[in-house]
Amino acid sequence: MKRRFHQLDVFTAVPLRGNPLAVVHQADGLSDERMAEFARWTNLSETTFLLPPSDAAADYRVRIFTPDRELPFAGHPTLGSCHAWLAAGGVPRDAGIVVQQCGVGLVRVRRSGPMLAFAAPPLVRTGPADEATLARIARALRIERGAIVDSQWLVNGPHWVAVMLRSRDDVLALQPDFGAMGELEIGVVAPAMGDVRFEVRAFVPTHGVNEDPVTGSLHAGLGQWLTGAGLAPAAYVAGQGTALGRAGRVHVQREGGTVWVGGDVAGCIEGEVEI
Repeated sequence: MKRRFHQLDVFTAVPLRGNPLAVVHQADGLSDERMAEFARWTNLSETTFLLPPSDAAADYRVRIFTPDRELPFAGHPTLGSCHAWLAAGGVPRDAGIVVQQCGVGLVRVRRSGPMLAFAAPPLVRTGPADEATLARIARALRIERGAIVDSQWLVNGPHWVAVMLRSRDDVLALQPDFGAMGELEIGVVAPAMGDVRFEVRAFVPTHGVNEDPVTGSLHAGLGQWLTGAGLAPAAYVAGQGTALGRAGRVHVQREGGTVWVGGDVAGCIEGEVEI
């Protein structure tokens, strides 16, 4: 059966400079095995499948696959899936807010001009990492333990543990030992100068992708941590993907108790796939 298909670049207005996402529309009728097989075939960090919602409060339902597993939530697939759903003629109940149903429940996505932003889901684990974990992270990143100036668990579906380094240059200089990471999903952040307030990298070898170009779920956690702890202003822009030749830009804004994570989405490929 032929199904509508989009391939998009998320967290960029310029194609080929963000994080790619494959989106399959009208995915009802596809088995779990077929979805997983197609996600392995695209070999992107995530591939999503759009379905009718099973929750009456949602506008659509999405299933999110990496090349080797299904995720309950991920950031750039949320924005990209919403963009694709709207481009295919989706009409939300609320003109300003699209409600996405995924593994973590309902996620609100708001539209502001060409940019989309999702409301960061609640963190189910927070707090600093213990010393044993920090020592392990330092070994995996091939840095001294003293180079890590702060840390935080940021579990919101993915099991992120984030560490802060002193400078953008320190982040960009990292040459990790991916084999030493084991099951850890490591986010690295440091203050930056210029057009971005922070530089970020994300290492996820357990997902079949050693380094993710631009990572919405990580920024959702970082936004809650950094703004909540007074380490960042209520609104800022973070950069990610520099080390991979990308130029991802993530817009983070805290409004009361909600952190919104937004960015542009650029279309790259549109057509049909036969699955």
